[in-house]
Amino acid sequence: MSPATTHSKSDVKLSRPVQVAEAIKNWVVEQGLQAGDRLPAESNLIERFRMSKGTIREAMRILEAQGLIRTRTGPGGGSFVDEVSSQRAKALLGNYFYFKDLTIGDIYKLRLTLEPELAASLAGNLSEEVLLLLEANMEQYALPAADLDEERAQHIASLRFHGILAEQAGNPLLGFIVDFMVNLLSDLTVYRRLYSPPNIELWQQGHDHQRALIQALRSGDADSARAIMADHMETAWKLMRQQEVEMENRFISGV
Repeated sequence: MSPATTHSKSDVKLSRPVQVAEAIKNWVVEQGLQAGDRLPAESNLIERFRMSKGTIREAMRILEAQGLIRTRTGPGGGSFVDEVSSQRAKALLGNYFYFKDLTIGDIYKLRLTLEPELAASLAGNLSEEVLLLLEANMEQYALPAADLDEERAQHIASLRFHGILAEQAGNPLLGFIVDFMVNLLSDLTVYRRLYSPPNIELWQQGHDHQRALIQALRSGDADSARAIMADHMETAWKLMRQQEVEMENRFISGV
């Protein structure tokens, strides 16, 4: 099998090692290989894909950089299928958005679309252990922050509430996207100092919405969970935008 047999004409501009890397990925899927399964020896790959040793080695380096294979040396060594961790995937995706100059609105538009549906899907389906975990998380911001450091920590903790919900998603794609947005917003909050100045209304509204949401989740009221989360997102969007504008004005004025 050659790379040309598995790729469209749109791929002709890709370098040969990239084409081979894609062909190897396709072959792994076709064979039903799973994380931990050994890949064929280099000589077998050279024969199978009809490519030079240098091209095969470069293709394998590409796949290893992508986190799709891992190589072990020594006895029992070789190349093995690997599974990209969600943490690594989010880090790589975060790098892509690093220079995109995202705004609070960019993130909250998507949160407002997805998180109410996530909340509705979880109503009545969470264990008491998870519900207690959500309540324990809220204890980290049970009272208004006493200083700016605590304000920052509370912002991150309140976003972690949504990360916990994302981990419970029955739909892995939905859970991944929601948790990615939570991480993205956490990073944005810290490096743009959106926790400054302290905003008592943002704390109060967020705390009240999350408390009400836990009640709806515990009682299995999907409609209420959806409505509470939607209101939570809309309110947080408005108040976080105020924080964003405040920081922009401080930057312009040099305060």
